[in-house]
Amino acid sequence: MTRIAFFLFLQLSLFASTLHLTLGANPSRINPLLATDSASGEVTGWIFNGLVKFDRHANIVGDLAESWEFLSPTHLRFHLREGVKWQDGKPFTSEDVVFTFDLTRSPKLFTPYASDFRYVKRVVAVDSKTVDVFYKEPYYKAVSIWMMGILPAHLWRGVKDPMTSSLNRHPVGTGPYRLVSLANSGDVVLKANPDYFEHKPNIETIHYHFIPDPTTQFLMLKAHKLDLGSLTPLQIEKQIDASFKAFYRIVTLPGRGYTYLGFNLKRDKFKDPRVRRAIDMAIDKKALVDILFFSHGKVCLGPFMPGTFAYPKNPPKPLYDPKRAKALLAEAGYDEAHPLTFTITTNANNATRLYAAQIIQYQLGKIGVKVKIRAMEWQAFLNTVVTPRRFDAILLGWSLGLIPDAYPLWHSDSDKLGGFNLVGYHNKEVDRLIEEAERSTDMKKVGRLYRKIFGLIAKDRPYVFLYIPDAITVVNRRITPIVPSVIGIMHNQIDWIKP
Repeated sequence: MTRIAFFLFLQLSLFASTLHLTLGANPSRINPLLATDSASGEVTGWIFNGLVKFDRHANIVGDLAESWEFLSPTHLRFHLREGVKWQDGKPFTSEDVVFTFDLTRSPKLFTPYASDFRYVKRVVAVDSKTVDVFYKEPYYKAVSIWMMGILPAHLWRGVKDPMTSSLNRHPVGTGPYRLVSLANSGDVVLKANPDYFEHKPNIETIHYHFIPDPTTQFLMLKAHKLDLGSLTPLQIEKQIDASFKAFYRIVTLPGRGYTYLGFNLKRDKFKDPRVRRAIDMAIDKKALVDILFFSHGKVCLGPFMPGTFAYPKNPPKPLYDPKRAKALLAEAGYDEAHPLTFTITTNANNATRLYAAQIIQYQLGKIGVKVKIRAMEWQAFLNTVVTPRRFDAILLGWSLGLIPDAYPLWHSDSDKLGGFNLVGYHNKEVDRLIEEAERSTDMKKVGRLYRKIFGLIAKDRPYVFLYIPDAITVVNRRITPIVPSVIGIMHNQIDWIKP
């Protein structure tokens, strides 16, 4: 073999590697409009692109769109990239954007993402590479909603039933990887797209191993059979050894979700703000983080993600004061003879939340509150407790977005069947601020308004905001370059090299 041939062979071997990952559930539909579960969302993300995306600093940058501009507060124009192709070789054009938007409004398609486009009046293809979006009124998420993946109009236009189309299992996108195989209760294999508009990914294959059991996933990591995975605090503190740390780099980042104790504000006992404040003050959140996560987490102070424009510079600090909590309960009419009693309901398949409920039960018991715990299977929990609002208090979690949307959780109009205002929170000032923020395209102004919303919700205590667990990721040390970011470590995956 000549030196040139050897060099070419070496280069090919570097770039023709496989990234081994796991999925704990089968993807249901590989479609950006229908991917509501995490497995479907993860696989869909490799195959489809939106018009925009987040960069490593959580700034909105172009993806399928090269640039954009507001021609007026309600008129947004996108300029699309030249030379982008669908994975079947057809050109990507503005007609694909128009078609995808129209499909979100089709009565044949049931997508939870349609609400993101509730302020869009119409979408128009000016020419093959220019798209105009007209809004009913100024909207602070006018650009960010276009992170939704775009579908190929030439394949989807003739589909009679988009919910059951075979394209949901045989997707064609513009993304860095294309789907090769998708088996029921089996592995998922993706191959690099040679025509990807940024560049072909250096790693040729992504192999998702279908492993529903978290214990088996951990054993696969310990056997060095996976390139990337997540660890629990218990695993990182007690269950890994020097060889594991030698093989994997450990990356700890702030979590993207919080856990809360939500009060049913339609129950008389929780209408009294003194009761909510007393419960909040009697729960030692720092102890929850230390016990549940071996200190790998943070106390949650409010509804929006730390480090984002919506987070106050000086958020209200949690006050753990059982003595004052007991006095507040006495003011509200509760004492040893007439104790406050309520039930915390949560899902039985989340062991951490069950432990949290037990710790909260113990802590509240120290001030005379009688707490019962009810743990239910997830679907039963949703269908018989959460949806019909049949609870005293619920222990649940919520994701934290880089661009938060307060409307679904905190606006009074979301206190309805199918809405996410599960606790029945109503505050006219919060409603007004949410509506004012939605009508602005000035993100500095939106930030000021959202920080006010944060403060009002924290003061009202419709929830006891509990904790934000850290996200602990391990990645094969041979893979470079790994660049941790507020959006995770996968943002530059197409540049990764695995020798």
